[in-house]
Amino acid sequence: MKALIIDDSRTIRQLLSRILHECGWEVVEAGHGQEALEVLAANSDCRLALVDWNMPVMNGLEFVRSVRGEDKHTDMRIMMVTTENDTSNIILALEAGANEYVMKPFNRDVIEKKIALLGLTAA
Repeated sequence: MKALIIDDSRTIRQLLSRILHECGWEVVEAGHGQEALEVLAANSDCRLALVDWNMPVMNGLEFVRSVRGEDKHTDMRIMMVTTENDTSNIILALEAGANEYVMKPFNRDVIEKKIALLGLTAA
């Protein structure tokens, strides 16, 4: 299965990519929400998106709202992976259409468990 990682930090993208690759996922990446929409248009088979909140050009919440505003990605699971830990932001993200929420810092175990909660496996 294919996952999309969206984060303006190259280091975070590499870390998440490594975790997902080790779990059997194919990964594509984007540095902000607008770029992610373009990557998603070319990779419509993405089943999972891991999305940072704070990014230039288009932030993660705007990306979630944009994707959820289209019918073609209704099956894609979206996990926010962010430093935003205020309860009101968690509620905003979930109301916008995110399926899960992970606060940075995270580890492989947390990411794997959240993916399992979403009912996704790469194999």
